[in-house]
Amino acid sequence: MRNVRWLGLLAVVGAQLFLAVPAQAHQPVDLGPADVSPVRGPLLPDGTVSYAVQASVEAGEQRGFRFRLKQGDRLAVQVLIFDEPPANTLPASALPSVTVVDPRGRRLGLPVRERTQFLETYSGRTYLYLSRVERAAVPGEYSVIVRGRSTTPVDTTIGVGYREVPGRVVR
Repeated sequence: MRNVRWLGLLAVVGAQLFLAVPAQAHQPVDLGPADVSPVRGPLLPDGTVSYAVQASVEAGEQRGFRFRLKQGDRLAVQVLIFDEPPANTLPASALPSVTVVDPRGRRLGLPVRERTQFLETYSGRTYLYLSRVERAAVPGEYSVIVRGRSTTPVDTTIGVGYREVPGRVVR
């Protein structure tokens, strides 16, 4: 009888561990001063993987990176800033501009359309969504350009992808 209880307890604990979903966050990718264009910046080979591409830009500065999508994938890109001064007090015209160029050369600007709060539980920081887009992807390589428009550096995060799995970054 005692062994049956232990086996039952072990089965319940084992099932809980097996079914538990680990906390995950977008994989961070930092853009530095050398990443001045998509060609000079990193390549994310699978743009369905969740990445948080981070860049600090001010007026006159630009950063860039690339990602790839396949037939049947979804394009998912979000622009966020920290919900902290000075970034959250700047007018939309002073926040960084983000442009996505698809494989056909079509440019998609991501203007500030919202300031929706988002608590990122992994870091405990609060962000503001500024813009989001999700649609069917054109297969191929996308370029992303982030341009600063304020004399104050603004830490900007560009979320790419939707699958919370490990991904590669090619430099």
